[in-house]
Amino acid sequence: MTTTAPPTKASRRIRLRYLIVLVLAVLAVAAGFARPLVADGAPKLSATDRIKASPPPALFSDAQTASISADIAAQDKTATTLMASWWKTHGSAPDDKAFLAWVETQVPKPPSEAERHHELTMVQALDKQRTPAGVAAATWLELHGKKDIWKLYLHDQRELIPAKTGKADKKQLKLILSMAKTAADDLGTKYQQSAPYVLDPSLRTDHTVKKGAVCPCSYPSRHAARAAGSRTYLGGLDPHRIADYKWMEGQITFSRLYMAGHVSSDIAAGSLLGDMIGEYVLVTRGHESVAR
Repeated sequence: MTTTAPPTKASRRIRLRYLIVLVLAVLAVAAGFARPLVADGAPKLSATDRIKASPPPALFSDAQTASISADIAAQDKTATTLMASWWKTHGSAPDDKAFLAWVETQVPKPPSEAERHHELTMVQALDKQRTPAGVAAATWLELHGKKDIWKLYLHDQRELIPAKTGKADKKQLKLILSMAKTAADDLGTKYQQSAPYVLDPSLRTDHTVKKGAVCPCSYPSRHAARAAGSRTYLGGLDPHRIADYKWMEGQITFSRLYMAGHVSSDIAAGSLLGDMIGEYVLVTRGHESVAR
């Protein structure tokens, strides 16, 4: 019969060291997996928090935005006229998929090459007037004008209404922002109209434009479509604030001209698109009747 000698004090120390090393290794691996999970699980900032963390600089004057604001205002009547044919055919029941396909057919084709070239010269002239303060304003508006500003406006409205109603309004604004982006992207791909800084790279030396590049495509403007849709919707919910919404819409769309992301026809087409989307959601979600 063979007997095993009891472990010596030295061998026990060696085994303990191995155990400690093994435990530390397991902990290190676990920590490595946990780190990204903690980061992924971190709460996302709301639109309100993002703007609080990055408050707006001094924005553009009314004189600067007056011209593009007038172009935007002209689209509302056209949008109402075009929407009449949708209401006649479909009534006020929601059919988001069919509407999205239809609304893309209602935006006119881009202007002629000669007209667009003229619009480009206007952006080039505006480029000569750029200032550091203007660039700061435009940069802030480009970033937060996509969604945050409109979500913040709605948040202010929701403070004064029942929670259930506010939740539905939030969902509807999200739908408008999504529809505006999808339709503008679809039309941008269809028409392949280059942004001004692609046509003239000197307008934005902070961007790299590859030789022969066609896009980013700028017709119609996504910022303009989202702004018009949000302004129409929020103004329908609270008409007393419509002047503020129109002012901000003018700020956002002018910033896109100022930084050579768009020409004026891009803005007009985006505004028309957004006006129709905003009206569609107001009516189909019961906020307004067809007869505005």
